[in-house]
Amino acid sequence: QVQLVESGGGLVQPGGSVSLSCAPFGSILIFNSMGWNPQAPGKQRELVATITSGGIANYADSVKGRFSISRDNAKNTLYLQMNSLKPEDTAVYYCAATARETVVRPTEFEYWGPGNQVTVGS
Repeated sequence: QVQLVESGGGLVQPGGSVSLSCAPFGSILIFNSMGWNPQAPGKQRELVATITSGGIANYADSVKGRFSISRDNAKNTLYLQMNSLKPEDTAVYYCAATARETVVRPTEFEYWGPGNQVTVGS
């Protein structure tokens, strides 16, 4: 069974930066698309950034220009650099992966991490 494990995040002030990373535990499965899916309290999980194995990235309008997704295929590791953070970015951020080449919604991912909290506040 494939498990993804996130690390990073935490408490950051508005306007600040934080990074997340995600790697599979106990698996050498190579994923096609990977992505980050924040879920704020009382809201649905949303897909804000995806990246293919070829390095093609896509972003939701809400994070475009502020977040940067990347991956190291040799390590099968996914990253998210989050800059110019806003209080509305506060959420549990879930890493996800799939054998699909493209993803447009969270339900299309097959593998998930347990999530890591990012809180933007003073």
